[in-house]
Amino acid sequence: MQNVRANNIEELKTTAEMILKEIRKKPVVAFYGKMGSGKTTLIKSICEIMNVENVVTSPTFALVNEYNSKNGEIIYHFDFYRVKKIEEVFDIGFEEYIYSGHSCFIEWPEIVEQLLPKDFLKVIIKEDEKGTRIINF
Repeated sequence: MQNVRANNIEELKTTAEMILKEIRKKPVVAFYGKMGSGKTTLIKSICEIMNVENVVTSPTFALVNEYNSKNGEIIYHFDFYRVKKIEEVFDIGFEEYIYSGHSCFIEWPEIVEQLLPKDFLKVIIKEDEKGTRIINF
């Protein structure tokens, strides 16, 4: 597991590049962290490097956003913050998404951990007392 510190947006982009190398091997990525820790910001950085054409926003109410990159890649972005029952994720066909072979970025993945493939990538974001993000993956 790698442990990276990001003090600013440029360092976050460097971290996003490192994580993207892992995503090529493990396309399902679960992002853990407190509210405001930077999960969506990190996903935006990763999508920027992947040349996503869409505006990347957290799908808090829609549960899933679909993005397309300039080279034809499809990326699914989930936010399960408001999900209270696992049945809700079955209703959107979650398992079809995560086994599609496309990149799947999941914020607040705790409720779906049992559905994730064995080899998913776990990204944990913490913040120290100075506001520096500590990212483990």
